Amino acid sequence: MMREHSANYEQEEQITSCLNESIGRIQDMFTDTPDLIIRKLTIKQTGEKAAIVYMEELTDKTCLNHDILAPLQLESGNPSDDFITNVGYVKPESLWARLRLNLMLGNSVLFIEGRGTAYILDSKGLPTRAIEDPQQEPSLKGAHQGFIEIGSQNIAMIRRYIPDKELKLRRYIVGRRGQTAVTLIYLEDVAQPDIIKVFEERIQSIDVDAIINTGELVEFIEDQPLALLPQILTTERPDTAASQILQGRCVVVVDGSPSVLVAPATFMSFFQTVDDYSSRWSISSFLRILRIFAFFIAIFLPGFYISVISYHFEIIPMKLLLTLGESRGQVPFPPFVEAIIMEVTLEMLREAGVRLPAPIGQTVGIVGGIVIGQAVVQAGLISNVMVIAVAFTAIASFIIPNQDMMAAVRLMRFMIMVLATWFGFIGMVVGMMTIMGRLITLNSLDTSYGTPIAPFNAADWKDTLLRVPLWLMNNRPLSTRAIQAKRQGRNRGWKEKQ
Repeated sequence: MMREHSANYEQEEQITSCLNESIGRIQDMFTDTPDLIIRKLTIKQTGEKAAIVYMEELTDKTCLNHDILAPLQLESGNPSDDFITNVGYVKPESLWARLRLNLMLGNSVLFIEGRGTAYILDSKGLPTRAIEDPQQEPSLKGAHQGFIEIGSQNIAMIRRYIPDKELKLRRYIVGRRGQTAVTLIYLEDVAQPDIIKVFEERIQSIDVDAIINTGELVEFIEDQPLALLPQILTTERPDTAASQILQGRCVVVVDGSPSVLVAPATFMSFFQTVDDYSSRWSISSFLRILRIFAFFIAIFLPGFYISVISYHFEIIPMKLLLTLGESRGQVPFPPFVEAIIMEVTLEMLREAGVRLPAPIGQTVGIVGGIVIGQAVVQAGLISNVMVIAVAFTAIASFIIPNQDMMAAVRLMRFMIMVLATWFGFIGMVVGMMTIMGRLITLNSLDTSYGTPIAPFNAADWKDTLLRVPLWLMNNRPLSTRAIQAKRQGRNRGWKEKQ
């Protein structure tokens, strides 16, 4: 099922049957547009005068010449028949707004003298790139292909994994100027209709000039956009998107963006990867526990160091205390300033590595970290232990598989450092309780963000902190509220026959 939505199509003027008037209207509509091509011709099949209009840089020239112009001008036919082309589809249209949009999308428009209807011809030739391995979500055992900037191809990659008639698409046009195609994908007999309705209402309520990428769309549709924690999952992988759809979630494809949105999401879904289901269950479970442990280390380790040195040094063993005292003997700054200097330096190195070309970025990250770390210690500005703490924190943050969650962790770390400086362990506990309370109260598309931890749901623990063998996960997660809970049968029945 395909649906299109836009506020711009209300009470639009229709085209006339006069060819010259239509050409004049097109020229007035696209002033100062040198790449607009208007080519007059005579259709040999019917003897009618016509004009083909297209945008030169957005149209596939091979398709235009061989599949449209050649049949119209060279092939003979019965005058009583309609014209014949070899393109994928020919769609009649009489509204100027839709014709304008299709021209900007790369389609050609055919006007024929005496007809009050124009024809949209499929001739898109938008710039594209090859399908490559996802940069942000590499996989050891999963497929080595990621989404690209063409929405139709992204949808095709998802369909390849789910060739089911129940896979439904709802398409909307978002933006007064950008006219971005946004497609909602779900399994009709699995996904909760209430979630689909919420998704649809929020997308249709957007009134902006344009939506350029998925990050902009997230801010308009998520439940609480001021929260640090991400509430909608973003992925570059078609196999991950297909897996989420099969669990009962919805996927949103934004034309022009190489990533898609997945909702509703839970906190634990940001720590799961596609390799979790292609590795042995014991290894996957260990790695998930490691990611959660790294989550807490990345947030609280610098704050813990500040608290111990500033307030609670009595808990440190004497030998370690002497080592810390010797390390900090020449440092002129308090622990908080130490931590801020190192954390800000780390963030600048991280940002520099991302913005520079890949070979140079790796060099800056490695060489810069080593040189700066050694230099500040030798200069007596930072203690050795602080460098070690910041290094462990950086490694822990890199273990988190989702970039949005990683960014939230980086910000929460600074908040915990401030609380630890003011109140020590008490401040850290208050910060931890605040994070936990916020996690529990968040929603993702009116679905509890903290499930199955809070509210507690024992059935979903099979695929949360631990990942039990796949043949034991017979039902879909209850957090998706899927209307068809069962997803597989008894796959170990052969044991009973032995």
